[in-house]
Amino acid sequence: MKRTLIYAAVCSVATAALIYAGYANAKTDNNKVTNIEKNLQSIPAGWQLVKQTFQLHIPKNGNALSELIIDVPSTIAVSNDIDILDDKGQKIKINISVNSRRIIIDFSEPVTSSTTKLQINLNKVQQPILGSTSIYHLSAKVVGNDVEISIGEAQISSF
Repeated sequence: MKRTLIYAAVCSVATAALIYAGYANAKTDNNKVTNIEKNLQSIPAGWQLVKQTFQLHIPKNGNALSELIIDVPSTIAVSNDIDILDDKGQKIKINISVNSRRIIIDFSEPVTSSTTKLQINLNKVQQPILGSTSIYHLSAKVVGNDVEISIGEAQISSF
């Protein structure tokens, strides 16, 4: 019984000391009022550099693609280091322009239905270490038409 009572007292004192140690108060001089109190340290946050990749399937009987437009989520930063590969793994020649949170990829040669899929590699993406899922909105323009056609979303989870 004495042991349990002593153990409980030691745990109570240790808990009180740990709770009190988590706070910091600014030192005050005699008549000066402080503007700082109860500072706490939060969970460390930071950024990581990653490569994000997704595939786009090309319809068999569709018109040739002239542009791919990617709307980037506000939670990440994407560089213009982007590669696009065809279904044979060959790099496709592209011109990239960035306008705010929008990446416009202009294909040097239109992508026809002979290419069944495109692999889009965003090579230097900065995302928060404790970030949420990144959702990219994709649209395209076809040869002979300036209307943007929504083609879907790409969702990439953080790890």
